[in-house]
Amino acid sequence: MLSDEMNERLTRVGPGTPGGEMLRRYWHPIAVASELTAETPKKRVRVLGEDLLLFRDGQGRVGLIEEQCCHRSASLFYGFIEDDGIRCTYHGWKYDCEGRCIEQPFEPAASPLKDEVGQISYPIEILSGLVFAYLGPKPAPLLPRWSALVRTDVERTIHVLHELECNWLQTMENSVDPTHTYYLHAHNMNLRNSEEAVFHDRKIKGIDFKVVNEKTWGGIIKKRVYGDVELDDNEGHPVIFPNILLLPPHPNIMMHFRLPVDDTHTQIFRCQFTPSVDGSEVIQDEITVKYTPSTKGDDGEYHLSTFGSQDAMAWETQGAITDRGREHLGTADRGIVLYRRMLREQIDAVEKGKDPVGTIRDPALNISIEIDLSPQQAEFRAQRLAARG
Repeated sequence: MLSDEMNERLTRVGPGTPGGEMLRRYWHPIAVASELTAETPKKRVRVLGEDLLLFRDGQGRVGLIEEQCCHRSASLFYGFIEDDGIRCTYHGWKYDCEGRCIEQPFEPAASPLKDEVGQISYPIEILSGLVFAYLGPKPAPLLPRWSALVRTDVERTIHVLHELECNWLQTMENSVDPTHTYYLHAHNMNLRNSEEAVFHDRKIKGIDFKVVNEKTWGGIIKKRVYGDVELDDNEGHPVIFPNILLLPPHPNIMMHFRLPVDDTHTQIFRCQFTPSVDGSEVIQDEITVKYTPSTKGDDGEYHLSTFGSQDAMAWETQGAITDRGREHLGTADRGIVLYRRMLREQIDAVEKGKDPVGTIRDPALNISIEIDLSPQQAEFRAQRLAARG
C-alpha cells in the first residue's frame, strides 16, 4: 500500500507537481496528424493538465500553443487561421506557430508590447502519423525513433481509443500485471464464445520480470509462463517507461501510448504495424485511423465484449485516482511494485536535475531503436532452469 502523500506524488501530472515535471521530460503523442486539415485546421488538446491549441497555419506549418489568448484570455480555438498564424477573434492579436505575437491591431506602431508578450508554445514533431509534443524544459531530448515508427515495410493503422476517466498510472500498472488476462480477458471472452479467448484461456503457471535501463530506453519486460511451454515461446512484453507498451509481432507489432490528459483522464493511441510478407516497402498514401467507440452500452454499463471494455472497467472502477492505501498486493503483483519503484526513482532523479531513464540526446543512438529481447530471453531461461533445480 502507499501513503496518500506518495500516491499524490506518483499520480499528479500538472505543472509543478513531482510526477508532472518528470513526465514533461518525455515526448508524448497528442493527436493524429491527419486530423488537421484545411477544413479543420484547429484542435483543442489537453495534455498533462494544460489546455492547448494545435493548429496548422495557411502555409501548412503546425504549432502548439496555450489555448487562451495572452491579451484577454479568450479562446484561440475560435480564431482566424491566416497565412502566417492564427488571429484571436476577440481583438485581432495574431500569433505564429511558435507563439510569437506578430500583430496587435489598435496598438501604436512603435509600441514595444508586441515583442514583450506571446503565447506559451511547445515543440512538436510528426512521426508515423502522430503529432508528438514536448512540454518540458529546453533543450528538449530527441523524439525516440522506435523501429516500428520508422520502418518502411509496414502498413500503419492508428486506433484512437475512447478517452478513459481515470489516472494514467492505473493503465500503466495494468501493463505490468500479467495475471489479469486469465480472468478479465479469457473468462469474459469465453462467456461470449469469442475466438480471442483461445489464446488467453491458458493457466498461467509463472511470471517473470526484468528491469531494464539502457541508453535508449528503460522499463520492465514481463513474461508469462503457460503450463509446460518453455519461456522461449513467449518473447515478453516490454513496458517502456514511462507510458508505452510494446507488443512483439504476432503477426502485427502493436505500440500503446498512454497520454496523461490530466489527473483523472487518459487518452490511449494504439498503433498497429503490419509488416509486408516479403519485407518490401509499403506505400501508404494515407494512414488508416480508427476511433474506438465507448466501452459502455446504452445502459451506461460496461459491455465487457471487447478487450477495451474489459480493461476500462478494471481501470475506471478503481476510481478517478485509485486509493492505493487500501490495496493488499500479493506476490503476483511484483511487477507493479517494480514499476512504482522505477517511477519514484525517476521523479527523484528529475528533482536532482538529472535526465530520467530513456531520454536520448545523442543522434547516433536514435536512428532506429530496436528492443532486442534475446539477451533477456537467455537470462529468463537460466533463471527458470535454476528454479527447477
